[in-house]
Amino acid sequence: MPIPPATPRPIPDSPVDPLRRALLKAGLLSAAAPLCQPLLAWAATPAGTVVNDITGMNPVLVVQVATPRSSADIQQALRQWPGPVSIGGGRFSMGGQIASPGSLHLDMRRCNRLLSLEPRQRLVRVQAGMSWRELQQWVDPHGLAVKIMQSYANFTIGGSLSVNAHGRYVGLGPLVNAVRSIVIALADGSLLKASRQQRPEVFFAAIGAYGALGVICEVELELAVNQPLERRVERMRLDAYRDFFFKHVRADSGAVMHNADLAPPYFQEATAVTWRVSDQALTDKRRLTPQGQRYWLQEGAIRAWTELPGGPLLRKKVADPLRFARAAVLWRNREASLDVASLGRIADDGHSFVLQEYFVPVAKLERFVAAMAAILDTHQVAALNVSIRHSPADAGTVLAWARQEVFSLVLYYRQGKDEAARRQVGVWTRQLIDAALAQGGSYYLPYQLHASREQFQRAYPDAGKLFALKRTLDPAGRFRNQLWNKYLTA
Repeated sequence: MPIPPATPRPIPDSPVDPLRRALLKAGLLSAAAPLCQPLLAWAATPAGTVVNDITGMNPVLVVQVATPRSSADIQQALRQWPGPVSIGGGRFSMGGQIASPGSLHLDMRRCNRLLSLEPRQRLVRVQAGMSWRELQQWVDPHGLAVKIMQSYANFTIGGSLSVNAHGRYVGLGPLVNAVRSIVIALADGSLLKASRQQRPEVFFAAIGAYGALGVICEVELELAVNQPLERRVERMRLDAYRDFFFKHVRADSGAVMHNADLAPPYFQEATAVTWRVSDQALTDKRRLTPQGQRYWLQEGAIRAWTELPGGPLLRKKVADPLRFARAAVLWRNREASLDVASLGRIADDGHSFVLQEYFVPVAKLERFVAAMAAILDTHQVAALNVSIRHSPADAGTVLAWARQEVFSLVLYYRQGKDEAARRQVGVWTRQLIDAALAQGGSYYLPYQLHASREQFQRAYPDAGKLFALKRTLDPAGRFRNQLWNKYLTA
């Protein structure tokens, strides 16, 4: 089922307005219009369009938004448009990683066809603009499931590859571990197939490269078996969690998904949630999470936790016990097809709910959590949740976020959109990055670009290899976004 093209919302009286004037003054918008005319058969957006992400905090004025439906369309766009190019999918990154001023923006969401499905081999090949939810609809009738993905199914597959996403899958690590091959469109419009055997230097650089090398057009993925899973919930002190995880989750061959939640300000208490293969009767027979639902209760609860006096205590004493009170036995695809809508409204006029993520060696978990708790308390951060996941070392990708075995800590919080609030977030974000680096860890790149260049270089010491390959494959530096506008070095 095709996803309709996005309708970007104009941003009145925003920093985009001087940007628009600057581009007009430079002649970029007017000069681009004739060049874009051949693209209008498959891209109907006007010249000078604002692209934003789910937080509503990163408006970027691009020359035009094109919506390709095939690799050939992408090749045509790259050959006809001589200037910078940016790439977007579901727009769930939160720091401008999908756009660059004055670029032709490729909205990949209509490039979402199933190319082949081999149920016996548990392999599928798709166009990269397909969402995980769409893929689940194709594979579920065959008794198959996605092997590795993030917690929510709204993202595009190409977008997840571009950030080398991970989820709650026990022992499986980042998404690259489920990818057989990719097809990437390069700056000159040519297509290149890459895998572990064929052009491995491109394969391991492009996955997790945030669009630096080209447009991921097609993906071949390994699949898993769809099975009933039973939820088990156990509460414990944080200092007991690491031992519990390795003895009762990592060593359990039946454990499929797992995470532990910390509910700020109660950082020393963990709620561990494990989904195990089960032969018990299903408590919900739906095979996939229904789309288009409104989650009034969840949205109200989230607002209460962050806005009401005593909200965190209300969550600890009432909401969480109720949430886990009933037994749950669900299909794997049902739990893996969660909808971002269940988080409620991400952005309003004055605030956004935002993510950050940090990775620390497994032995340093408690030490980093203590540092995080102190920093968030000092700056009175409206922190809603910290989710702990695990990943083995990523031995392949150039921009590996797990250079050794790690626990990841996903921080979900509420912040203001005004400039003063954003500056303040930048202060404590850099402190959290320093805390992770001090423990031999790193931070994740799909979020706000508060890290200094020195912090980026320490967290991703092999970035120079990516930049060198980019100079070979994209010598004019056409593939751009706000992430690489800040951190890319000559």
